[in-house]
Amino acid sequence: MKMIIGLGNPGKAYEETRHNIGFHVIDRLASDWNAPLTQSKFKGMYSVVHRPEGKVMLVKPLTYMNLSGECVGPLMDYYNVDMEDIVVIYDDLDLPAGQLRLRQKGSAGGHNGIKSLIQHLGTQQFNRMRIGISRPPSGMKVPDYVLARFRDDEKPLMKEAVVKSADACNYWLSKPFIEVMNEYNG
Repeated sequence: MKMIIGLGNPGKAYEETRHNIGFHVIDRLASDWNAPLTQSKFKGMYSVVHRPEGKVMLVKPLTYMNLSGECVGPLMDYYNVDMEDIVVIYDDLDLPAGQLRLRQKGSAGGHNGIKSLIQHLGTQQFNRMRIGISRPPSGMKVPDYVLARFRDDEKPLMKEAVVKSADACNYWLSKPFIEVMNEYNG
């Protein structure tokens, strides 16, 4: 089984914020595949989808961003999902708004959700899809920025990034992640 994990924060107050771009990709896939996240276990919502390429789990940790590993680690153990069969989707301040960057490993880069995953998974070697949200304007604190909604001029870029990310996830179901990186990076 493959597992696609979108990071974000639960609740109405966070729905449209920059930090929730991973949730948006999961919502897009769930809608495209007619697979609403109706199951709950280990502090997360998920669905298991039977695709022609095999079983796929869509996951939204409900632990709040900084504790995402508390959901993902136990779910992977329970369903016996291999490290190479996951991809984690999240926001990245160091990329221009809407740009995708796929990697097979790396540090947390200051992202607390990824720090939690590394801590609970015991490795930095897992597939990840970062979606650029750009840096905050001068004088704005990072927490305020990532928990703010997208500006009107950013919304089309982010919508396009969600579609492209969902496409990359679909591509990954039948291709090695390295091929997905070659196809979608940049």
